[in-house]
Amino acid sequence: MAVAEAQLYSKVSNKPRGRGTSALLEPLLAKGFPAHLAQKALVATGQKTVEDAVKWLHSHCNDPSLDDPIPQEYALYLCPRGRLHSRLQDFWRESKRQCGKNRAHEVFPHVTLCDFFTCEDQKVEFLYDVLKKVGDSFCQIFPPSIFLTLHASPSYLGFFIDDCQANILKDFAVAFSTEASALAGTGPNTLAQPHHSFPSLKQFHLTLAHRFYPHHQKTLEQLAKCINPGEPCQWVAALYSRDMRFVHYQRLRALFQYKPQNIDELMINAGDLIYVDPRQQNEAGEGWVIGTSHRTGCRGFLPENYTERAHESDTWVKHRSLTKTEKEPNVKPNGEAHNLSMSRSVTNVVSLQNTALRRGVLVMSHGERVDQVFGKSWLQQCLTADGKYYRADLNFPSSLPRQKDSMKQFECDPPLSCCGIFQSRLIGEALLEQEVTVSSVYSSPALRCVQTAQHVLQGLKLNQKVRIRVEPGLFEWTKWEASRAIPKFMTVAELVEASYDIDTSYRANFPLSSLVPSESYEDYVSRSSAVIKHIISACPCKGRGLRSLNILSDSCRLPSRDSRDFAQMVQKIPALGMCFCEEQKEENKWQMVNPPVKTLTHGANAAFNWRNTIMED
Repeated sequence: MAVAEAQLYSKVSNKPRGRGTSALLEPLLAKGFPAHLAQKALVATGQKTVEDAVKWLHSHCNDPSLDDPIPQEYALYLCPRGRLHSRLQDFWRESKRQCGKNRAHEVFPHVTLCDFFTCEDQKVEFLYDVLKKVGDSFCQIFPPSIFLTLHASPSYLGFFIDDCQANILKDFAVAFSTEASALAGTGPNTLAQPHHSFPSLKQFHLTLAHRFYPHHQKTLEQLAKCINPGEPCQWVAALYSRDMRFVHYQRLRALFQYKPQNIDELMINAGDLIYVDPRQQNEAGEGWVIGTSHRTGCRGFLPENYTERAHESDTWVKHRSLTKTEKEPNVKPNGEAHNLSMSRSVTNVVSLQNTALRRGVLVMSHGERVDQVFGKSWLQQCLTADGKYYRADLNFPSSLPRQKDSMKQFECDPPLSCCGIFQSRLIGEALLEQEVTVSSVYSSPALRCVQTAQHVLQGLKLNQKVRIRVEPGLFEWTKWEASRAIPKFMTVAELVEASYDIDTSYRANFPLSSLVPSESYEDYVSRSSAVIKHIISACPCKGRGLRSLNILSDSCRLPSRDSRDFAQMVQKIPALGMCFCEEQKEENKWQMVNPPVKTLTHGANAAFNWRNTIMED
């Protein structure tokens, strides 16, 4: 046994637990799982459901460390929810885009109440009991709101908490650590290790940026000043755990599935998280890394270009949390409610929020279209002598949807390329990863736009759940049409027959017959403005505590001062370029903010003929 691993084993006590068996543990024991493995699975999944624990056990059936009695590490964080959390996330994204990644990006916004400490699997329910008990005792004095003050230095940027409120939070943290140590009944060697600060003895703070380059300080401060620390916020005390064996490892996220070709390679699925020890990488060949799968516990080689860097907290598990509730509150003379209640997951917290609901509008350009790659005569390259379509290049679509009229109509209404389809689905998957809620989708009648909306919805896993509303008023400036005529678009019936998820009940605000060839710039701006206003009024905000989002897949842009400026601006917008507007209801206005996902950048790929290159004399 390695020395480091032996030290981990020395922290574990074999004393049996002195309480009744968990209600979640009994079904696992009944299924034949050993008690120590059942407890380990429950802890690894946050003790949420029996099904989650069973799935974890099945995934880890080949984990060589499955029987190792190594405890998890736990931390108690105070986390913001609501509008302030959204502003902090915007800062996270923008600071990373402008200044690159810093240490703060590894973890979500939080205030550390208790630093990481170890606790044996069979004693984790003691921690839950303690959190509930201490929460009940502090319900009357727990601050209803927290005052934050911005502090900046050449290596740190963040909010410090007001001393009076910080003292209450410190008392809460001390009470939790004291009660947890007492109820565990095994002393500091198992619950709280001496080398950890438990509870946190530092001044309570919420970090915005840490360990950044000094020349980025001014930019980060300017971004931080856009955050209003007085935004409505619900503070949640949450208990998180992590695998102590991988504390100093890097985290990678698999982008694609990889099936092992050799016995020493690691099987990964898209989305898997991988632990990688930088000190062991000299054993791997170029382009390969040695990693341990968070999902299965197995270890092996995997191709590095199949992965991207992930955040430290991506592998953490959330257990229980305390949040203020409105159910049967104890109301003080000043009318403030301070009840704290225990919840199992963040969804319970969201459902209790009272922050103002916000609508957002995401305006998205279409994906790469075939004529952008192969020119206006692209269709001629794909027709046989008898007029049938064939795929002349892998970036051409595998087939074209059926139209009643001539296939030449596609010259004026071109489809997406295969890369454009992939781009659109990738954007949808990114929106899904950011947990964006979509209520409605509007598209220009152009085939490229309908296809973009279709594949974005597929990436969001909302196809056949949210249907596309075809709105002719969203079509681009008709002056740009080379034929000086409105293209003959596919009808709604033809789109439905081609398996596109179209809302057949939608009645357009701007009928197709109203589009005028070679319209003036002023008419185009007026048309776009009227259509957007109609869409906004037709899409009320839905759901509690969730942001409603409307995707408009079209060529619509914000108007410039004149048509020449507008044309120059449009030329700079790439495929699937996005802008995002969010409603500021209290100010009766809409504000441009960062889109919920990153941009998509890719390089050109020229046609290649091996005969003209490799066989060249």
